[in-house]
Amino acid sequence: MDKTALLHEKVKKLLYSLTGITLSNNKDVMISNRLYKLQRDTKFHGNLDDLLEKVEEGEFVNEFINSFTTNKTHFFREEFHFEDLKARVIPEILANNSSAEIKMYCSASSTGEEPYSMAMTIKEAEEELHRTINASIIATDIDTNVLQYAANGVYRYSKSSKEFPSWIKPQKYFKKRVEQNIGSEEILIKVKDELKKMITFQEMNLNDERYPFRENQFDVIFCRNVLIYFSAEDQNRILKKLFKHLKIGGTLYIGHSENPHDLINYVKKAAQNTFVKLKEI
Repeated sequence: MDKTALLHEKVKKLLYSLTGITLSNNKDVMISNRLYKLQRDTKFHGNLDDLLEKVEEGEFVNEFINSFTTNKTHFFREEFHFEDLKARVIPEILANNSSAEIKMYCSASSTGEEPYSMAMTIKEAEEELHRTINASIIATDIDTNVLQYAANGVYRYSKSSKEFPSWIKPQKYFKKRVEQNIGSEEILIKVKDELKKMITFQEMNLNDERYPFRENQFDVIFCRNVLIYFSAEDQNRILKKLFKHLKIGGTLYIGHSENPHDLINYVKKAAQNTFVKLKEI
């Protein structure tokens, strides 16, 4: 094994030990690019081996994790989940307990588009049902940079974007911001405070042994397009941990290429990649 390959193996082992994330064998170019980015971000003047040793010793750990986590997302990704939330989940919860608070969890918030989409969906349900909905969202991520980005709530928006579904008018939920050096096709938009106050952003590692939530705390859990970064064994373990915090009758949403693993015996399928908890494990 040559020096570069050894370096890449060291990155994979270190990333797994810190986060549980498994990098596949076809990520060599990505690993090299992210290593040089880490070196720039930390302003480290030694070689890459020395930099990784520093990470192993406890220095630059956040910078290392932030460099190697993937944050591809957009508003209303896999739109059908939000339509199900608005049309089925919220009305069912209110029908069973009209005064209940709806508690939701977004397990990989990235730059914030997913939890803000959840919040907009709640607001649209309020209008359709002519009801005030007492809802809260906890949104976590392991990457501290994207959490800060999400909390700021400022995004680039293309006027020709098809990102928002037909039932969402972005101007209801975002303020336009004037920016000099953006082309005529793009503007900056900032999330309004009515959405921000619904969401609590916090750092959390899905690979942690325990999560800082109560059992049966959530009515809804979004765990979408994050399990793919873990081994099958770790995916199953993460889902079982999350499941403890979902109420009986609560809904779990997972990504289009993900599956419920051992939970299949404890849920019923409500829609595409949508599962309702029937009983405890």
